[in-house]
Amino acid sequence: MLIPQSLAYAMLAGLPPEAGLYASVAPLVVYALFGTSRVLAVGPVAVVSLMTAATVGELAPLGTATYGTVALTLAFLSGAMLLIMGVLRLGFLANFLSHPVISGFISASGLLIAASQLKVLLGVQAGGHNFVELAGSLVQQLPHTHGLTLALGAGVIGTLAWTRTALKPLLMGMGWSARTADWVTKAGPVVAIAASTALAWALDWQAQGLKIVGKVPQGLPPLTLPVWDSALWHALAVPALLISVVGFVESVSVGQTLAAKRRQRIDPDQELVALGGSNLSAALSGGFPVTGGFARSVVNFDAGARTPAAGAFTAVGIALASLFLTPALYYLPQATLAATIVVAVLSLVDLPMLARTWRYSKTDFLAGLTTLLVTLLQGVETGLVLGVGVSLALFLFRTSRPHIAEVGLVPGTEYFRNVLRHKVLCSPKVLSLRVDESLYFANSRALEDRINQAVARSEALDHVVLQCSAINDIDASALESLESIEKRLRDSHIALHLSEVKGPVMDRLQSTDFLHHLSGQVFLTHFQAIQTLAPEITHP
Repeated sequence: MLIPQSLAYAMLAGLPPEAGLYASVAPLVVYALFGTSRVLAVGPVAVVSLMTAATVGELAPLGTATYGTVALTLAFLSGAMLLIMGVLRLGFLANFLSHPVISGFISASGLLIAASQLKVLLGVQAGGHNFVELAGSLVQQLPHTHGLTLALGAGVIGTLAWTRTALKPLLMGMGWSARTADWVTKAGPVVAIAASTALAWALDWQAQGLKIVGKVPQGLPPLTLPVWDSALWHALAVPALLISVVGFVESVSVGQTLAAKRRQRIDPDQELVALGGSNLSAALSGGFPVTGGFARSVVNFDAGARTPAAGAFTAVGIALASLFLTPALYYLPQATLAATIVVAVLSLVDLPMLARTWRYSKTDFLAGLTTLLVTLLQGVETGLVLGVGVSLALFLFRTSRPHIAEVGLVPGTEYFRNVLRHKVLCSPKVLSLRVDESLYFANSRALEDRINQAVARSEALDHVVLQCSAINDIDASALESLESIEKRLRDSHIALHLSEVKGPVMDRLQSTDFLHHLSGQVFLTHFQAIQTLAPEITHP
C-alpha cells in the first residue's frame, strides 16, 4: 500500500515519484528508534504534501532541481523545529489547535487536493492559487479534456470506491474470513496500479496521449543536504512551523487512538523528538516533510504489528522496491495515481462536522467555518493561521464573560445551587456568588460590575461571599480587581468573604497582602460561611 501512496503524494507535492519512496525509508527507521507508538507509520501524507507544494511552489519553478532542494530544506527546517520543541517539552502547544479548526482545515485541504488532481484526471493544463481560481481554470479547460485519460481515471476511482465500500461485505458473504477479506480490500490500490500499468503497456496508451510516470531512477535514497541560505530559511520559517504543528497534531491523534485500543500510551514530547528526527532524515535522503499517517498506521495495526520493528521491516521493503521494482512503474498512468489520491483524500472531508458543531457551539462553528473558507480561498497557511487566531479570539471573548451565578441553599442539604434554576433559601443580608471561571485580566471587570450592581440593588446587604470552587487561578490583574472590590465594599460597610478556595489559589493569595486586609473571612465550605453569616437559613 505504501508504494502507490508514496508515489502519489510525491507527485501531489510537485516532486518526482521517487522522492516519495525516498521519504518512506529513513524516516521509518528513525521513528522506530525514537518513537513511543508501536504501530505508527511515518511517511508522506496528503495534507503535508499539499502544504509542501503550496510553500515550495512560491519559491522555485515546478519540475526543477531547485524545487526538490527547497522541499528537502523545508523538511530539514521542520525537523529541526520539531526536535527543539521536543527538547523543550512543548507538546502542549498543539492544544491551541481546536478540533473544529483542525477538522475545517483538513476538510478544506481534502477539497483542494481533490480539485488539484482533476486536471490530471481530465488530461488538461490548469492552475490557480486557490480553490475558486483552480475551479475556474478547470471549467475553461473542459473542452480540451482527453477522453482516454478521463475514462481511465473515472474507472479507477469507481473501482477503488467500490473496493472500499462493497468488496469486503461481498467476500464475507461468499464465506471468506473477515481478516482475509480485509486484506484483499486494502490491496485495492495495488491491483488498480498493476492493472492500469499493464493495460497502458499492452495497448500503448502513451502513444494515444495518455501521460505516464516514465522512468523512475533505481537505487537507494541518495545523501542530500539542505540549502544553507539565510534568505531561504527566513522565507520557509513560518510554513515549516505550520507543517510541524499540523504534522505533529495528526501524528499524535493517530498514535493515541491506536495506542488506546491496546491499552498503551504515547509520550507527546518524545513524539516531537521522533518526528523531528524523521524529518531530518527525510531531508538528508532526498525526501520532503513527513508525519504519521492514518491510513498506513491503521494497516500496520490491523496487520498485527506489535513493535516499532514493523516500521523498520517496511522501510527495508520499500528500499528493495526502490532498487528493483522501479522499472515496472514506467508505464504507470499519472491518472491512476491522481485517482488514488482523490479517493484517499475525500475520506478526510467532513462537511457534516459544521452542522454538528452549529447545533452544539456557535463559536466553535464560526472557527471551523472560517478555517475552511479561508483555506479554500486564500491557501493552507493563511487558513490555518487565521483559524487558530479566531479560536483564540473566541476563547478570550467567551471567558471574558464568565458565568457568575447567585446561589442559595437547597433546603435540608448543604448544597448550593443557582437561584434562577432551583428553589433555594437565601438571606437578604448575604449575597452568595459562584464564579464559574478562573479570574484573569479579561474577565475580572465582569465580576466587579456584577457585585456593584448587586450592592446598588440591596440596601440590606451586609456580606458578599465568593464561592471559589470553580476558580483554578487568579492572575495579577484579577487580584487588583479583588482588592478594589474589597475596598469598595468596606467603604459601603459590607464585608467580603471567600469560600472553598483551592489550595494552589490559596497559596498564591497567602503570598500577598490581600488576605491581611480582607474585611471578611475565608471559609473551608460555603455551608460554613452561610452557617456563620446567616444561621437562620441553615437552621430555619
